[in-house]
Amino acid sequence: MPTFAEIRAKQDVPVIAANKQGLVTYINSAFEQAYGWTESDLLGEPLSTIIPKTLHDAHHAGFSRFIHTEKPTLLGKNLPLKIVTKTGQEIEAEHCIVADKVNGEWAFAATIQKR
Repeated sequence: MPTFAEIRAKQDVPVIAANKQGLVTYINSAFEQAYGWTESDLLGEPLSTIIPKTLHDAHHAGFSRFIHTEKPTLLGKNLPLKIVTKTGQEIEAEHCIVADKVNGEWAFAATIQKR
């Protein structure tokens, strides 16, 4: 499984990163180009901004479960999920999410590629 640092360093595929509170801390230019969001749109915003409303409850439950148990169920797997673009369109994408401790705190990064 790739590490947080390896995913975060990728420039050729859309990447997003978040902290343990689920707030966006980084997007790369490939993410901006693919989905229309800019750093100023997303930095400090909840990840749910890019998640379809129908998946919010599942996302919050899974995220919270991992933070409390530190036992992954979906990390490192290719997940066919939708993403919300800046225009509000929901499109199919393949997500690969990783988590690592950075400075003692959980940090998350994902590649999200259009399918």
